[in-house]
Amino acid sequence: MLDVFIILLLLILIYKSNITFSSKYNLPKKYLFHLHYLFVYHIIFSLVYGWYILNFGGDSHGYWLLTMEQVKILDPTWMKYFGEGTTFILWLTYFPSKILGLSYTTGNLLFGFLGFIGIRYIFLLVYNYFPTNHDILGIPLFPTVFYISNLHFWTSGVGKDSITFWAISWFLFSIQQYKEKWWQATIAFFFVYMARPHMGQALIGGAAVAILMGTDIKRSYKFGLATLAVIGSIFMSSYTLDALKLEDFDLATLEAFSSSKSGNLNTVNVGSGVNISSYSIPMKLFTYLFRPLFFDAHNIVSFISSFENLLYLWLSLFIYKNWSVEALRDMPLFLKAAMVTFIPVTFAFMNALSNLGIAMRMKNMLMIYFLLFCLYLIVHKKYTLHLRSLDRKKFFQRRQAIIDAKKKNVE
Repeated sequence: MLDVFIILLLLILIYKSNITFSSKYNLPKKYLFHLHYLFVYHIIFSLVYGWYILNFGGDSHGYWLLTMEQVKILDPTWMKYFGEGTTFILWLTYFPSKILGLSYTTGNLLFGFLGFIGIRYIFLLVYNYFPTNHDILGIPLFPTVFYISNLHFWTSGVGKDSITFWAISWFLFSIQQYKEKWWQATIAFFFVYMARPHMGQALIGGAAVAILMGTDIKRSYKFGLATLAVIGSIFMSSYTLDALKLEDFDLATLEAFSSSKSGNLNTVNVGSGVNISSYSIPMKLFTYLFRPLFFDAHNIVSFISSFENLLYLWLSLFIYKNWSVEALRDMPLFLKAAMVTFIPVTFAFMNALSNLGIAMRMKNMLMIYFLLFCLYLIVHKKYTLHLRSLDRKKFFQRRQAIIDAKKKNVE
């Protein structure tokens, strides 16, 4: 009964908050409907995610039951689980699972609601800061890209993925409105760092670089925010090394760490394992970003992912054609920070993950921003050409007006 009450209460609250956000950020009614559709769509994925984990296995169920083998605590209590990584997720699930006694299905919906809120943050940012839209075969990419299945599947259940994705989205949403929401960025960063310390380290560093690159930030704010981000990154580095069990961040140490990870995943027992140790750097990058493709598909999840990866691949081909200094300059702060974070994380994961299934899950935290980066370059060029055509039209109109005026004077 408590499960039903909590689920119904949260369903109503999120439905109402969709309306509130829509009104606050002046979303047209059609986009409000899309938020409602995405919410229902995401709930379905939460249920599918639970079914998938229960039938095929995964850490998610262990998180909810607090039976993770790598975390052994005698006489466990709530605060004994507090820590980075796996223990942090166990700490989050302890109260709803052990104290309230909620079911695993309810747990997936609770985490899934957070995943949807993260999607909604990005949805609002794209609507507010992208200058126009772009169609493929008559289908607008916004908001269509927000219906990508992997975006919903990996953010719809109990685990690090939902928490990290939600917190990164919240962090980026907050720094875009840094004057009013800087304190929210601090809270969001806490959740990113506690769930995945290396992602928190990359995110705070990416934010520092993006703030320094930003042209829409006053100099007084810019250096203050960048200084805080740099200090935070340096301060957190020792804790990140401890969490990853590394001595330092030099290239040799990171390469050894990546090799050990890829070796652990590159076994005959892993259905989607690939031998990345023999790949060149471009091939590792291609494998991480765009595989599995259809020839890699070994189950329904990887088969569906093949369609999405084709979209990523196709849009990435437009980067060179649409890239410009002006586009990078005008890019909103949230997207700059996301892409500066995306680059080092991609480099690390492409050298460490030799399992396509795990790569799909890990890249989901930031892959939507790569997709939006490609889309932004396209729409920025499209909008720039539109403005130039308007200027040209005005020029000819003014010239024609001068010619007409001269004719009247002659007459």
